[in-house]
Amino acid sequence: MTPDQAELLKLAEESIGAAKLLLDNDYQGFAASRAYYAMFSAAEALLLSKGLSFSKHSAVIAAFGKQFVKSGMVSPELHRFILTAQTHRHAGDYGGERRVSWKQAEADIKNAEEFLRAVLTLLAPQA
Repeated sequence: MTPDQAELLKLAEESIGAAKLLLDNDYQGFAASRAYYAMFSAAEALLLSKGLSFSKHSAVIAAFGKQFVKSGMVSPELHRFILTAQTHRHAGDYGGERRVSWKQAEADIKNAEEFLRAVLTLLAPQA
């Protein structure tokens, strides 16, 4: 595992911790946003294992789908997790009429934990 990957995975873990604290204090929109960033950072770390790096969120998510979901390395469910969390992040960060519920934020956090576990499993042989 490269130092960049390790840093991204540490950031993912910290984002999950922050998401839990935010949810515990009824900041569900911000909690959902941190859960999304946990998955995003983990996806970036996994893409680095193939020498891939992108500057746009949409490119990271698309490449994750192409490189790891379509190849069968990860479950399509993980791709849905990050896509759903991205929608919740927009609602959480920018507000508007679409608010993130406590239940949605809680699900995003659980999904982020599962997403991170899957990424760690894939990267483990490279350690």
